[in-house]
Amino acid sequence: MGAILLKNILLDGQQSDIYIDNGLICSIVRTGEPAGVQEAEGTEVLDCSGKAAVPGFVNMHTHAAMSLMRGLGEDMLFNEWIDRIWNVESGIDEEYVYWGTKVACIEMLRTGTTAFNDHYWFSPAGRRAAEEMGLRPVVSYVVIDRNDQDEAAREKEQLQRMYEESLKWGPHTFAAGFHAIYSVSEEMIVWTAEFARRHGLKLHFHLSETENEVRECRNRHGLSPVQYLDRLGVLGPDAIAAHTLWIDDRDVEILGGRGVNCVHNINSNLKLASGYRFMYNELRDAGANVCIGTDGCASSNNMDMLEAMKTSAIVQKAWRGDPSAMPIGELVDMATVNGAKALGLDTGKLVPGAGADILIVDTDSSFFLSDAPFLANFIYSAHSDCISSAVCRGRIVMRDRRVDGEEEILANARGMLAKTGRHADSKN
Repeated sequence: MGAILLKNILLDGQQSDIYIDNGLICSIVRTGEPAGVQEAEGTEVLDCSGKAAVPGFVNMHTHAAMSLMRGLGEDMLFNEWIDRIWNVESGIDEEYVYWGTKVACIEMLRTGTTAFNDHYWFSPAGRRAAEEMGLRPVVSYVVIDRNDQDEAAREKEQLQRMYEESLKWGPHTFAAGFHAIYSVSEEMIVWTAEFARRHGLKLHFHLSETENEVRECRNRHGLSPVQYLDRLGVLGPDAIAAHTLWIDDRDVEILGGRGVNCVHNINSNLKLASGYRFMYNELRDAGANVCIGTDGCASSNNMDMLEAMKTSAIVQKAWRGDPSAMPIGELVDMATVNGAKALGLDTGKLVPGAGADILIVDTDSSFFLSDAPFLANFIYSAHSDCISSAVCRGRIVMRDRRVDGEEEILANARGMLAKTGRHADSKN
């Protein structure tokens, strides 16, 4: 892996040189300061004048291969939508997930994601696709037994087998997962959580996504979904709970006290009309680690983290009637360092010693003409096409908006859709 020098790049309002080697940020030298680390022979030097550096985004809840399922469940209630998607998913295979994930990786790179936490089927295929594209994937084996004992036994065997396979993948790559409390038996939830804890894995699941989920859980168990999982001993700092939307004060107290990683998926929640009153301030103050995800393209329709950040903030401000809600610095942390913390990664911040996941933002446009703070223009004014290049693990993975292999990936993805008859029926 060759060394890279990003010269004359704007970082925190100062012109800087960022030296990258062996996958890490080795030094940051501000203009006018004495030289830092001596460049290695063969260092690639990029003149980044007129550009700014931002940490790569960490997309904390995705179903990446759903990039091939956009628009399949438009204008449907959640229960109708999920039945539609499960019907489509019954006909997909490992090859489908591989090419669907590659398509997602093109989109994620173009919109600033360098690491993502995936929750989908055929996860080894998804991991392989992402690794080949140069991103940092964390993939889950997703348990879903629908209260079927035979299926539960198969799922246990599969999770064990995949965990053993994952030992060859390297650290911070594999997670255990279960779908949700309404699709997984209590015994299987507890078994999966104990398996994750025993092997030091993150545990990724959907939680309190819809009002109906909460109502049914209270009717069945006399507890909210959060309280129910807490009773089962599932919640803790290695738990990654997607959505956590329909929660009350007691739920907030539990999630914060257990140090749960709560993932806000605003665009998916809005589009499926699941809700919008995400309790960001309360969760933050209680001690939860709050992150941002895009969810899958079957519900949010894209994987643009910059769009998700803006929508998260403006909806939070609107429903609270408070323009100071979700301050811009905290918003950036949710999309970067908080996600890195949740996954155990050394990324999310641009400091010496951190993993070199860096977005290079082109500021030569109308969006950056004002003298407003860079982040304000970047998040609230610009669009993700201002991200001109991306570095992940110290390697340039997108250069001048160009992602290697895109033509082949799109051709194979079209072939997969043709093979599945474009999911046989694309009607809503």
